[in-house]
Amino acid sequence: MSKFKNTFELKFPNAAGIDIGASSHFVAVPPDRDDQPVREFPSFTEDLNALADWLTACEIDTVAMESTGVYWIPLFDLLEARGFTVYLVNARHVKNVPGRKSDVLDCQWLQQLMSFGLLSGAFRPQGDYAALRTLARLREMLLRCQATHIQHIQKALLLMNILLTEVLSDVMGVTGQLIIRAILAGERDGETLASYRNGHVKASEEDIAKALQGSWRDEHLFSLKVAVELYDFYAEQLMACDQQIQQQMEDLARYDLKPEKPKRRGGKPKNAPKFDARALLMQMCGVDLTRIDGIDVTTAFKVLSEIGADMSKFKSAKHFASWLGLCPGTKISGGKVLSAATKRTSNKVAQALKMAAVNLRNSQSALGAYYRRLCGRMDKGKAVTACAHKLARLIYAMLTKGEEYVDQGQTYYEEKYRERVIKNLTKRAEELGFQLTPASEMA
Repeated sequence: MSKFKNTFELKFPNAAGIDIGASSHFVAVPPDRDDQPVREFPSFTEDLNALADWLTACEIDTVAMESTGVYWIPLFDLLEARGFTVYLVNARHVKNVPGRKSDVLDCQWLQQLMSFGLLSGAFRPQGDYAALRTLARLREMLLRCQATHIQHIQKALLLMNILLTEVLSDVMGVTGQLIIRAILAGERDGETLASYRNGHVKASEEDIAKALQGSWRDEHLFSLKVAVELYDFYAEQLMACDQQIQQQMEDLARYDLKPEKPKRRGGKPKNAPKFDARALLMQMCGVDLTRIDGIDVTTAFKVLSEIGADMSKFKSAKHFASWLGLCPGTKISGGKVLSAATKRTSNKVAQALKMAAVNLRNSQSALGAYYRRLCGRMDKGKAVTACAHKLARLIYAMLTKGEEYVDQGQTYYEEKYRERVIKNLTKRAEELGFQLTPASEMA
């Protein structure tokens, strides 16, 4: 028993544990700091300040708390502003002894684990990057809400047998919006509505006119009107949100750089911010992440808004990829690998990188060739994860070293891959007592 006690030493003797709740928080400090080492504080701001004052009086400098919902955020910000070192820990990693579950025991268990240095804090961007992440997630929510009302618009059109979705790839594109708003203004003639056709639309005016012959029922027209008004409302909110994001990114700009002309053809992604986000992203981190094939402005914005430009909290590219949940698992027992599957994760950066990996399927670049080779060796899901892992390592290298990514091209990658295969085959042949001879020499 004494040997076990000597194994664990106090690493944070001035640590406190907090069990977070919606209406109150339970706080535990070392037993020798107060006659009542466990106290309950309501979640009102006045009581949170009293909590911080009590921790200061108890000479606490380190605090561990569970990441419960969003209830931890006000207390986390307040304690961090008061100079405490705050560790936000995953509730699944601090399970107490089964059969003994209470708020008092939970906060004491957190305090004990933190005292011995057995807890690690979750990653959270610092300062203004936390504000940028909040705005970016708000923008995602607005886009999802707007997309819902696009579905309502499509449903109202289909109920009137207005088959606009059959002739237009994007109902809310330039042509689609002109036609829909003309319908709401009272126009019913198919040929007149079809005249709004944009020159880039593949369908002819005759086909569009045929698709615009419907029943024009009043209840469905009213549903269409409400859906369009809600779509416009969220478009206004998106514009206001983009202005806030632009201002926040300008405040975070540290480098006076201008990106080169993008090497890819085509316009900006549909849901990308309306301002020059690419230039601001480069001024924030000093490198142009969009030079990596598969990563566009929206993906680069997602990465920087979620993790920021400072990668010092990740010891290496391996640690970064592991945090993203893109590393193979290490479930081993008795020297046998039971499973190498990646862990399930809802990490937003990982999801964005997987989408970027899928976009490489037709890329004539080294990364595109790498993705297609992986698809030939394994199922598509594993290939996407492996390619996303590679993208994560490239991003880590660019943000830590400040070097630009240079694509060597598909031909270069295939040649290097051929050299590796020949080298491995030659080595294997020598082990078996054979010698490889090129077909050209045999002729």
